[in-house]
Amino acid sequence: MNTKPLIYVIDDEPEICSLVCQELERYNFKTQAFCTGKEALLAIRKQLPSLCIIDLGLPDMDGLSLVKELFDDKKIGVIILSGRNSLPDKVLGLELGADDYIGKPFDPRELVARVNSIIRRLVVSELPETTLQTASFGDWTFEQSTLTLENNKGGSFMLSAAEAEILMILLKAPRQILSRERLLSLDATSFDRSIDVRMSRLRKKIEQDHKHPKIIKTVYGAGYIFTLEVTWQ
Repeated sequence: MNTKPLIYVIDDEPEICSLVCQELERYNFKTQAFCTGKEALLAIRKQLPSLCIIDLGLPDMDGLSLVKELFDDKKIGVIILSGRNSLPDKVLGLELGADDYIGKPFDPRELVARVNSIIRRLVVSELPETTLQTASFGDWTFEQSTLTLENNKGGSFMLSAAEAEILMILLKAPRQILSRERLLSLDATSFDRSIDVRMSRLRKKIEQDHKHPKIIKTVYGAGYIFTLEVTWQ
């Protein structure tokens, strides 16, 4: 990127906002802090950030509602930073489109590492096409440059950076069993259940019956396998 990535920090605790902003700015990010979801949405309409760091306990709205709105309408990286550390909250946050979930208390250096990881994914998706970028499988086409899935019946989905990363791994190794450990090792920011959540999100998009998947199958005790032939253009 030619300019510093812009990060919005959305948290009702000024001390947290200050800590996060200071740490990110040390690593060449530009930051802006907001104490409410409404303030953040107004700012997003004026200037789109590269990534938002969102607390779930906002005073004017549920942070999960903000995550969903951002994922539905914008291509923005999202990290949830929250004291709500239960597994259901983590799973729901990822299902709604967040790229990562970090519980409080947190290590600022780990937060910066995870921000960098997501920014790198987004930058790669915006690079000019220099290699094969379009994958076709079954009724579907995946465009790597735009992170878009389209089927021949007119359906279209934009994937999150995390979903696209998992799909790319599967598309590059069709008809091979990929262990969960291997998938986790390819994304150092993932926690154990995040792979399952992302697989579930992908299945809901591409499978006719996501509860009985035929494209992305679970090989019990071994991992996952992408069953279709993949053609790259």
